Amino acid sequence: MGAALLAGIPAAAASAQAPAPNYPLTSGDPRIGLAAGAGDTAGKAALGLEHLKNTPLPTTNPSGQPAVNGINSDAAFQGDYAFVGNFSGINIYNIANPAAPVLVKQVYCLGSQNDVSVHGNLLFVSVESQNAKRDCTASTQQAPATPQNRFRGVRIFDISDINNPVNLGGVVTCRGSHTHTLLTPKSDPNNVYIYVSGTSSSSATDQTAIAGLECNNAMADNPNSSFWRIEVIKVPLANPTAAAVVNHSRLFRDETTGRIDGLQNAPQTPQHPCASATPACTPTPPMQSPNLHGAQWQPSPITDACHDITVYEEIGLAAGACEGNGLLIDISDPANPKRIDAVADPLFAYWHGATFSNDGKAILFTDEWGGGNYARCRAADQLSWGADAIYEIVNKKLVFRSYYKLPVAQTTAENCVSHVGNLVPVRGKNIMIQAWYQGGASLIDWTDLSKPKEIGYFDRGPVDANGNPSNGGFWSTYWYNGAIYGTEISRGLDTFKLAPTAGGLTAADIRSAEATQKLVRSNPQSQVSAVYMEAPPVEAPVTGNVPATLSLSLGAAPGLGAFQPGVTQDYFGGTQATVISTAGSALLTVSDPSSTSTGHLVNGTFTMAQPLQVRARKSGAAGTEYFSLTTPKNVFIWNAPVTNDMIEVEFKQSVKDTDPLRTGTYSKTLTFTLSTTQP
Repeated sequence: MGAALLAGIPAAAASAQAPAPNYPLTSGDPRIGLAAGAGDTAGKAALGLEHLKNTPLPTTNPSGQPAVNGINSDAAFQGDYAFVGNFSGINIYNIANPAAPVLVKQVYCLGSQNDVSVHGNLLFVSVESQNAKRDCTASTQQAPATPQNRFRGVRIFDISDINNPVNLGGVVTCRGSHTHTLLTPKSDPNNVYIYVSGTSSSSATDQTAIAGLECNNAMADNPNSSFWRIEVIKVPLANPTAAAVVNHSRLFRDETTGRIDGLQNAPQTPQHPCASATPACTPTPPMQSPNLHGAQWQPSPITDACHDITVYEEIGLAAGACEGNGLLIDISDPANPKRIDAVADPLFAYWHGATFSNDGKAILFTDEWGGGNYARCRAADQLSWGADAIYEIVNKKLVFRSYYKLPVAQTTAENCVSHVGNLVPVRGKNIMIQAWYQGGASLIDWTDLSKPKEIGYFDRGPVDANGNPSNGGFWSTYWYNGAIYGTEISRGLDTFKLAPTAGGLTAADIRSAEATQKLVRSNPQSQVSAVYMEAPPVEAPVTGNVPATLSLSLGAAPGLGAFQPGVTQDYFGGTQATVISTAGSALLTVSDPSSTSTGHLVNGTFTMAQPLQVRARKSGAAGTEYFSLTTPKNVFIWNAPVTNDMIEVEFKQSVKDTDPLRTGTYSKTLTFTLSTTQP
């Protein structure tokens, strides 16, 4: 596919040509066929992730307000606390022990999505609902939201007392805040900044108006339109109630024409590519809702806002996932972000999120095809649809390298598409833990930008096997200070730790991640580099040489005592052999080299009638058979190297009552040989 023209700027196409069809696994994976079940009752499969705990959503609220048990959304972390957004408010957990999180406070405050970030004593919460109210209560027929009490934008809470957060109000914005990004510039330590991503309609009607806020539905030829912009909020840390919008950044402007809608303004094809694939995602006969199957673009890839903006303040860059485009942004002046580059992809339905590599030289963008509400990991859904796209930053340009998608098919009862995650700080690698709704969590190695691969996962069966689809799964999965936390839409909070696997992370990899400097906090879309508290391992060979050695020493010469003529009797004697062998195996052989009466004792010209016999054994071992020495005998074998190994060498001489015996000494000089075939 050629490059797409984006209203005056050339945007790199996702790939030089359409990728070959590639489909998810439908057999041979433990995630296939998991039993359905609500809560933590569903079947589970895991690799490289040890499930520590599932903490269900609360059913009651000690404060007397309704329980915060709506749809779980995003999470932020600070110290020993996790702040988990929920469409009903915020749940605050003590996570000092990741295996046993404790819910310490429920903040009931209606206003989807309630995505969160935290800084010191301040908690920031995104609100886009048109019926949310300043006091956090529900809009009812008796007490409806009005222009005077309606709230859309970013709420601010004082969490100096974690058990009693105080609503400080916040900053209202025309399209509300679907998500937001917190910046803490070192150049301005007295303030923090917030980039607001408002993706909803504008509060420009009597039914949605907010007192004191000028909003409109103007088209792009109006430079003051409430669309095609992001709001930048400045928050004075000493006086957060003075927070205000300080810039409406026109990140999508065409610098040549001046039009504010300078990026992608329509899908590149009338329907999603799945509609023309084989098999096509459009059913026959057509169903009422093409969204259910994916043929219709949903969400539509039209760039009039950003969904997520991930900032990497240390390198002065941000990555914008902006509906129809992926952006590279200069944030050296935090109040005035500037677009550096933009790309489009004919396969992307909705540029949703972005994550930098730890070195800041690459970005992984996500596509939320179907908006998270539909099954988009079906057996016939190609692995380039609803996937991640990996770009390398080359001379300040985004260059496509590859796609990654959850590699195993999910059922039509499971909403599934790429969603939110972050880096696991393994030294020298790009490792990401990513949520895929009811597709579970996928641990991804994208160190090789062109060949990302899954190295671990955790998955449950569907919430409801008859759902179309059922609603659940991981909204987000994040690494934070040695553990992984998953906000499950309907099942609560899950915690994990990494486990080594063949072909995945090693114990050394995991140690490098766990040994990073503890973060003070971790916020969605706010990325910091890993600081390693241990130097990288350095291999230094230490060598020593063992020369080939075969050593045999014998004890005192064995004596058999005095032979008694005319009496049948066996006479015994022995010595000890001490062996040093560096060989793989060694053999001890005893032989009589004499050609005279070989194997018999002799006394001058007289020969002992019965042959001399020999055996060898370890001291204390059971006796073994004696062997005649008329031929050389292999008496002992060592099957491994030994040092100063001592064995008993025993001799036996039989005398019968009719054997003639000559006065004098009977003797023979024997040869003991230690040899090997495995030096």
